[in-house]
Amino acid sequence: MNSFIHPSLLLIIGALILPVVRGPLRKAYLIAVPMLALIAVAMNCTLADNFAVFQFLDWQLVFGRVDKLSSVFAVIMAVIAVIGTLYGLHVDRAGEHMAAWFYVAGSLGTIYCGDYISLFFFWEMMAFASVFLIWFRRRKQSLAVGYRYLLIHAIGGIILLAGIMLRYQAVGNIDFDLMDIAHPEPYTYLIMIGFALNAAVVPLHSWLPEAYSEASFNGAIFLCACTTKTAVYTLARACAGMDILIVLGVIMALYGVIYAILENDIRKLLAWSIVSQVGYMVAGVGIGSDMAVNGAAAHAVAHILYKSLLFMGTGSVLYMTGKSKFTELGGLYKKMPATFIFTVVGCLSISAAPFFAAYASKSMIITAGFEEHLYWPAWLLMFGATGTFLYNGLKLPYFLFFGKNNCSDATWEKAGDPTWNMMLAMIFGSALCVIVGSAPEFLYSMLPYPVKHYSPFTVYHLMETLQLMGFAALAFFLLKRFMEPKDRVTVDIDWLYRNIGGIFMWLVRYPIQWFDTVWGEAYRVVGLHSLMSASRFWSWFDWNVIDLIVDGIARTVRAIGGKLRVVQSGQVQYVMFYASSLAAIVLITLIVYHIS
Repeated sequence: MNSFIHPSLLLIIGALILPVVRGPLRKAYLIAVPMLALIAVAMNCTLADNFAVFQFLDWQLVFGRVDKLSSVFAVIMAVIAVIGTLYGLHVDRAGEHMAAWFYVAGSLGTIYCGDYISLFFFWEMMAFASVFLIWFRRRKQSLAVGYRYLLIHAIGGIILLAGIMLRYQAVGNIDFDLMDIAHPEPYTYLIMIGFALNAAVVPLHSWLPEAYSEASFNGAIFLCACTTKTAVYTLARACAGMDILIVLGVIMALYGVIYAILENDIRKLLAWSIVSQVGYMVAGVGIGSDMAVNGAAAHAVAHILYKSLLFMGTGSVLYMTGKSKFTELGGLYKKMPATFIFTVVGCLSISAAPFFAAYASKSMIITAGFEEHLYWPAWLLMFGATGTFLYNGLKLPYFLFFGKNNCSDATWEKAGDPTWNMMLAMIFGSALCVIVGSAPEFLYSMLPYPVKHYSPFTVYHLMETLQLMGFAALAFFLLKRFMEPKDRVTVDIDWLYRNIGGIFMWLVRYPIQWFDTVWGEAYRVVGLHSLMSASRFWSWFDWNVIDLIVDGIARTVRAIGGKLRVVQSGQVQYVMFYASSLAAIVLITLIVYHIS
C-alpha cells in the first residue's frame, strides 16, 4: 500500500541541513533534495485521499489532500524547484538556496493542505521565505523593495486571516473547499481578496513588477513560479465560478499588456507579463466550467515553464553583463547565441505559437468563454493574446538581441553565454515548452476534469492563431519607431497610494495639529481643574493613540506605494509595527461587528 510523502518536509529538512554540507558534495546535494521532492510528488500522484491528518484542539488538520487539482500544481512546482536549483547551482550562498526551498515548501504545503489553518501557515511561509530572494540581490534599493513586498503580503495575510476567522464563526469548520459563491458572505470576499492579492489582481498588483525585477538572477526563477500560481490554485479550489473574477481577470490581461509595452527593463517587462498571463487564469477560474478550470490549470503549468525560461534567459543577460535595460543593451545575439535561442523558445511559448507551450492551454480558456456564451471576455482575452505576441514575442527579442546596440564597451566585453548549469537548465526548460505545446496529451490527462471534445490542433485554431500573430507582427514593424525603449518611469496605481498617504500626512500635520495646539493653549490660558483633567487625558490620548495611529497609517500607505525608502532597521520596525497594528484593528473591528 502506497503512503503519502510530503515534499515540503523533504525541502525543509534539506534546507536546514544544507549549511553543514560543504565542498564538492554541496552541488550534488543541491540537486538531490529537489529531485527527491519531485519523486515524492510523482509518487503522490498515484493516490487520491486525505493523508497526514492530525487532530489539533477541535480542528482536524489535513496536510495531504491529494486529488487531480492538487497533483497537477504540485508536479509543476516540484519541477521548477529542480530547474531553478540547477540554474543557480553555482551560487555559493547557502542562505539563498535555503530561502528558495522554504519558498517552494510553502507553495507545496498550500497546494496539499485541506484546511485553512495549515493553509495560512504555509501561506505565510511563502511570503517570509520569498522576500530573501529579493534581498539577496544586495543592491541599495533591494532592502526597501523587499520590505515593501513583505509589508503588502503581511496585510494580505491579515485580510485572509480575517476571512478565515469569520468563516469559522459562520459555518463552524475549517475545511478548505469551494465556498458557497451563489450566496456570498463578507468572509467570502475577504478570503477571495486575500488570495487575489497574491495573484496580483489589479488593483492589488503593484508589488509584483518592482519586486520580481529586483530579485537575484536565480531567485526570480522561483518568484515567477510560486506565489501567483499558488494563488491561482487557491482561487480554483475555493472561488471557482465567482463572476467578479472574470472581470478582474480580463482587466489584468489587458492592463499587463499596456505596461509591458511601455517598459524599458527586460525583467520588469516579464513581471508585467505575469500580471497579464495570470489574468487569463483568474478569468478561467471565474468562468468556472470544467473546461475553464482545466484551462486555468493547464495555463498555470505552461506559464511556469515559459516564464521561468524567459527569466532564465534575461537572468543570464543580467548575470553576464550586469545590465537589465533595453537602453543599455542590444545586438547580443552575436555574443550570446545560445541564450538568444532559448529566449526565443520562451517568447514563442508565451505567445501561444503553434507547437509551443501556451498554444495548448490559453485557447482552452478562450474556448470555455465562448462555450459559456461569455463573448465579451472571450474576445478581449483573444485581443490580449495579440498584445502578448507584440511585447513578448517581438519587442523583447528584437530590442534585446537585435536592434540598436546600446552596450558600453565594458558591457559588450563581458557579454557571453553563461555557465554550463545555467545553459542546462534552459535546455530542460525549452524542451518542456516544446513537449507541452506539441504533445499536450500527458498534461491534459493530469487536469482536474476529463478533457472531452477539445484539441488545439484544428485547422480553424491554427489559422486563427497565425492570423493574430501576423496582425501583431505587421503592427510591430509599422509602429516600431514608436516602441523604441526609453528610460522613463511609468506611473502605476501606486501613485494613488503615495498621494493618499501624502494627503493624510498633511491632514495630520496641519488641521489636526492646529486643533491640538488650540486645545493646549486653551488649557494654559483658562487653567480650570475640569479642563485640566480633560486636557491631561487628551494629551495622553493624542500622543499614544492619534499621533501613533494616523502617522503609522500614513507611513504604511506611502510605503506600499514605494515612496518610503526604508534603509534602517529602526524605520523598518516602525513601519511594520504600524502595519500590523492597523491590520489587527481592522481584524478585531470586523469580528466584533460580525458577532454583534
